[in-house]
Amino acid sequence: MPKNQVVVAYDFSTNADVALQRAIDLACREPENVLHFVTIIDSSQDYQTADRIQQDLLVRLKAIFEARQPGADVDFFVHVRIGTPVAEILGLAEDVGADLILCGSHGRSAMGRLLLGSVSEGVLHGAKCPVLIVRQKGYPYVALEKVVEVTPQGGHRRAHPHRYSYSNSAIQTRPRDWPIS
Repeated sequence: MPKNQVVVAYDFSTNADVALQRAIDLACREPENVLHFVTIIDSSQDYQTADRIQQDLLVRLKAIFEARQPGADVDFFVHVRIGTPVAEILGLAEDVGADLILCGSHGRSAMGRLLLGSVSEGVLHGAKCPVLIVRQKGYPYVALEKVVEVTPQGGHRRAHPHRYSYSNSAIQTRPRDWPIS
């Protein structure tokens, strides 16, 4: 079975670090994914800059993999391309036959996006495969085993969730007191 090709846009920003971590988590859990980390530099930069950036990213990835110690081999490539970010990310996705693209969220306001555009939005709209826009989790931790069924107030109606598990090629309905976690 062919391996999945996953393109990870990386620009050394905090949000790109989140995308990088998600990609590594994915590859460590599912080693049939090949990661393609790509950093884009503009045309005013030279090839020595591209080589330095590629080495900087490789050092960062090596440290993350050593700390993570995946249970299986993880295949990855480090690409540095010269051009505009959206075109180069989509170009790499086309070149490798990407099955998924991960981009960090930009974190700008709506006005900032309107004035400056957004790489993640451009990739999202131009990609020919699924795109995952990644950002840092902002929701607080919720211990789901402590979720309590309540009666809706004020005339609101909703259906209670049904709980299931999939085991031994069968879907089994679980009782209402079964924990969600």
